Amino acid sequence: MEMEHLDEALKMVTANISRIKWRLRPAARRRLELDILALCTGLRPVVMVDYGGKLPELQQNLCSLLHLCYQESSILQQLKVMTIEEMIYLIHDQGLAEYVSSSLALHHQLLFVDLEQDPPKMVSLTEDNLVISQLISIQKVFSSVFCVDEMDKDLFSGVRPPNAAKDNDVLDNSNQEVDELPCSEPTAPPSVFLDLSYCMQDTQVTPPILNGWLLGYPIVYLFGKDRVADAVYNLSTKSLHIFQILVSRKQMHCTKSSQEELMSFSVPYDLSLGGEEEPWAADFLARMVAKLEKCKQAWKYLRMEVQQCYPQSIAL
Repeated sequence: MEMEHLDEALKMVTANISRIKWRLRPAARRRLELDILALCTGLRPVVMVDYGGKLPELQQNLCSLLHLCYQESSILQQLKVMTIEEMIYLIHDQGLAEYVSSSLALHHQLLFVDLEQDPPKMVSLTEDNLVISQLISIQKVFSSVFCVDEMDKDLFSGVRPPNAAKDNDVLDNSNQEVDELPCSEPTAPPSVFLDLSYCMQDTQVTPPILNGWLLGYPIVYLFGKDRVADAVYNLSTKSLHIFQILVSRKQMHCTKSSQEELMSFSVPYDLSLGGEEEPWAADFLARMVAKLEKCKQAWKYLRMEVQQCYPQSIAL
């Protein structure tokens, strides 16, 4: 994928943001561009969109944006909007399918920090734990929706719960400019929206657990829905290490390229004394660098920084 094509796709995103009259702050717009570039170049399979407004307006704006971009760029047609309960994500079809497949094949060995214990304890994916087993069941749900061998098919037909909104419902409630676009084909546009909220029903899996895995972190906080208070207390009383993955992107029409945060996650200080020299941290960084090597035309560098955070109130 050539940088000029990526650059044109990002310009198209910017133009369409204005076209649907989405009032994004400059920092949020830059974050959205960074996230889309990370998805399209394979650095991340999923990003959480926690900027640019709240549901349902945020969902409507994202769907309207992708609906326009689909008509102009094949690069962006791999992107979809996904919701799980009150969380909203941008996903890359192929990237997420490959990530789920790798997760189930144990190519990405997750580690967990058990916050139900004081002090928290590090446990592995093979630990005999109800919440871990339920997370694996959720991963299998994802594998039935995002299948590497069937990416040429419509992944979203028949997987939406009965009460979930359809794409047309979302688009009909969005800005009128989208409705006025000419339709060159009589068939319906590609699906842009998927609700997978049902995957967490009747489980003890909490949003931080799901997001820890889904967003690609090497360390996931572990606690059940009935132990949230214990988890908050046990984490709030501990110093943390904040691990940041920082990137600098190449831009054809810009001489300066500032450093930006691709992602960040925290680990209790006592369980990460080695910082970036921890074996799991070094392995994670090596995997991220290997991804960057496949798309060096888009990125200048990727590196990890580790900072200490002293005990403070934590919201989970």
